[in-house]
Amino acid sequence: MEVVTTVSGMGRIESRLHDLGIVLPVIPTPIANYVPAKRVGGVIYTAGQVSASKDREYKGKLGADLTVERGQAAARACAINCLAALRTLLDSLDRVTQIVHVGGFINSAPEFQGQAAVMNGASDFFVEVFADAGTHTRTAVGVAGLPLGYAASVYVIAEVD
Repeated sequence: MEVVTTVSGMGRIESRLHDLGIVLPVIPTPIANYVPAKRVGGVIYTAGQVSASKDREYKGKLGADLTVERGQAAARACAINCLAALRTLLDSLDRVTQIVHVGGFINSAPEFQGQAAVMNGASDFFVEVFADAGTHTRTAVGVAGLPLGYAASVYVIAEVD
């Protein structure tokens, strides 16, 4: 696949992110024995990316500390981090041919049932960036807690060339 260059030498997807005002973060070195992303043939699997950005950390439980809207913002932050993890193995995000699967763990109060609505923050982001290639299968699971109290953790399986 040929990478199409658009704004200032950026690929099509990086230009789209630029248009959305998104700068991909540098993925921190893992604090445990894993890698942020692993390629197997034409597929990349990311590790779970937590709900943090350069400017904000989304922490707390959905249905107790956070609203669905804040949860959607948290899931979107996770999705941005997933793209940064993919980028560690790719010279351009234009090499992503499709987002195959998105999985999410939502830090939830026992009675909270809106995990799917929260995960729309990630799903909508992938479609916004990749259009039809961003449509995917998905899992949204409520959990009693996440590392360091984060509100969400999202991982991606992407097909690449």
